[in-house]
Amino acid sequence: MNRRQFLMMMAATSSASLLLPSPRVWAASNSSEAAHTQKLLVVLLRGGVDGLNVVAPYGDNDYYALRPTIAVPRPGSEKGLLDLDGHFGLHPAMSPLMPFWHNKTLAFVHSAGSPDPSRSHFDAQDYMETGMPGAHNISTGWLNRLLTQLPSNHSPVQGVGLGVLMPRILSGAASVATVAPQTKLRKNAIDNPAILAAFNKIYNGRRDVLGKAYSEGVAAHKEVDIALQQGLQDEGDPMMKEQMVANRNAPSAAEFSNFGQQIAALFNNDPTVQVAFVDFGGWDTHINQGAGSGQLAQHLEPLARGLNDLVRGLGRLYENMQIVVMSEFGRTAKENGNGGTDHGHGNVMWLLGKNVEGGKVYGRWAGLSPAALHEGRDLPTSTDFRSVLAALLTDHLSLSSRSLSIVFPQFQPVPRPFVQA
Repeated sequence: MNRRQFLMMMAATSSASLLLPSPRVWAASNSSEAAHTQKLLVVLLRGGVDGLNVVAPYGDNDYYALRPTIAVPRPGSEKGLLDLDGHFGLHPAMSPLMPFWHNKTLAFVHSAGSPDPSRSHFDAQDYMETGMPGAHNISTGWLNRLLTQLPSNHSPVQGVGLGVLMPRILSGAASVATVAPQTKLRKNAIDNPAILAAFNKIYNGRRDVLGKAYSEGVAAHKEVDIALQQGLQDEGDPMMKEQMVANRNAPSAAEFSNFGQQIAALFNNDPTVQVAFVDFGGWDTHINQGAGSGQLAQHLEPLARGLNDLVRGLGRLYENMQIVVMSEFGRTAKENGNGGTDHGHGNVMWLLGKNVEGGKVYGRWAGLSPAALHEGRDLPTSTDFRSVLAALLTDHLSLSSRSLSIVFPQFQPVPRPFVQA
């Protein structure tokens, strides 16, 4: 085998096929117990999705005044909003989710998010993943702390993260499995640390032709990777660099277009999976955001379609599922000079599941007048994201108040976070 053949073999190896769990491979004897039947999926949109265009207040004239070129047209117009309640409308790219709005298993909480005012992607994502806004150097994520408070089903995949790297939200004492998703990003197999380590054990130190081909192949791959990174540093524009940082290696929904099918198979194939996490990048829309079509729409459509695939694929298991979609912060209420929006504050949370009273937009909504905006520019965070999550964890996973205080330390949730907007 020559060097070229070896590299071709490495490129053809799919890390996803090696790491995806097979049906019932970790099935536990007590997996059918009622305490383990309730499921939770958390979806994080990295980059700060523009909630004001996802669930747009078309009944508020300030919305159109603040966004003369990127406001989504009113319902009934071409590329117009999908009417929700006579005041709010859903972005047309989100049409795959409308069946769940109509069957009342989809709801939104507007003007929600982290109370910390940071507009840094790095800090805001950390706060949302640790569940402790404003607190630095927290090593554990709230989803991991949640796993420590759930009855153990003795499965190594009770908690699962879909991604190559362990996210902050799942870091901590509880054992968590990571599954490499099968995305459209065709990376070399040696980009996966586990596969690289396995190959190193086999080929490192060998002095034969195959060993030499391996060492040369790895070295060449590193050189190419360094060259690509250097090219980004030398030629990439600041906005692209910022978006790469904001994404934290998360694929876009378009790149992971079959995520719904994969996650549904994960839950269906192994009943011991109880908590899962997936993230998507590409939501930092400073430039050319678009209105009913355009950049934002191109990210929303595959996300909505994937969530539709997920619910359909879950089948009867959807009865036991709660899905939460959130982002580190929203965008400015007013569009900028580049046809986009900058880092903001409050946002909208999406809730999918049978335990939610759907078909409603919740939130303490005060409008978009200058006096109602945070610092005169952003949607405020009227509802702390932890209050929404606390209510779901209590109702859906039967978490006690004591356990809730461990999941979200030093936080007192409001009694009624679901106030209709």
